[in-house]
Amino acid sequence: MQYRRFGKTDLRLSIFSLGTMRYLASEANAIATVERAIALGINHLETAQGYGSSEKFLGLALRSVPRQQVYITSKIPPTPDADTLERQIDQSLHRLGVDYLDCFALHGVNTVEHLAWIENPHGCMSAVGKAVADGRIRHVGFSTHAPLEVILRAIATHQFEFVNLHYYWFNQRNAPAISLASTNDMGVFIISPADKGGMLHTPPLALKALCQPFSPLALTYRFLLSDCRITTLSVGAAHPDELGALNVSDDPLTPEESMALKRLQRHHAEALGTDQCSQCQQCLPCPEAINIPEVLRLRNLAIAYDMTDYGQYRYRMFENAGHWFPGRKGDRCTDCGDCLPRCPENLDIPRLLRDTHDRLNGKSRRRLWGE
Repeated sequence: MQYRRFGKTDLRLSIFSLGTMRYLASEANAIATVERAIALGINHLETAQGYGSSEKFLGLALRSVPRQQVYITSKIPPTPDADTLERQIDQSLHRLGVDYLDCFALHGVNTVEHLAWIENPHGCMSAVGKAVADGRIRHVGFSTHAPLEVILRAIATHQFEFVNLHYYWFNQRNAPAISLASTNDMGVFIISPADKGGMLHTPPLALKALCQPFSPLALTYRFLLSDCRITTLSVGAAHPDELGALNVSDDPLTPEESMALKRLQRHHAEALGTDQCSQCQQCLPCPEAINIPEVLRLRNLAIAYDMTDYGQYRYRMFENAGHWFPGRKGDRCTDCGDCLPRCPENLDIPRLLRDTHDRLNGKSRRRLWGE
């Protein structure tokens, strides 16, 4: 296992972190998963108050682990007031059975309203500051599923030492946030590259063939870890066996790996032809609140790489996950034409939205954990 400096926190984190959202089958399973992660050299364990019994189970697992051996992050959503967040910080510490958190993150800084709460001198950050001053929290960051513009504004408040965000080979929209975080010497934690990054734990045959001689997941890990600005990748193991393949180098990409990534890029363009959406975002805002770029990104992946299962998994969350996955489905298009003159590729966006809906819609999905 390799280790990297987590930005200005100066913590040396393993390049893989154990995310504990999915190990909730039983107390015994959670403990076994934590023990396996530590045995593999993982020294960063990440949880959240909203992940069901995750904090409680992690606390039980930590009873047999020297406190200085691991770094613990927990996350709590931003609140408009300080008192609520302060109570919740103490609740997390109690569930975990620890006196302090190495890292605390505001969980889901996703909206302009959340930014206003953060910027309010009497809001939630005053509770965080108090907890830092008295030693309950050592380092402060935020996690986000927000539009890029909100992420950049949150980083620019200069109140955070690290950021947890989505950034993958198959979704590089947040590249400017990676750059700004690096400029500000912030640690960068990538959320769920195996799952949110494309369900790469169970890739389609077409994608596997294009990535040869590498697996899609290994290639994605290498793409991310070859970037020295990125500190650590989340592995959301549901059980110990899912932690079996973490011997990944963090060296620069080899010529063979670079060739495989170029092959993916070339095939993407060839498969989509004149229907390829380049994710420029110029079509927004949509009068019907359709998340046009994300809808068309999922269509891109389904057509180019046969990533239909992943596309359905994400598409069915529209209209069911609030600010965690905002926007309405493609069938909400009214053919108003508002987006058409703004598209530099002259895409027939209404047609593509309906096509995506036909390909990917089905039974609606909710997020794995509730609000």
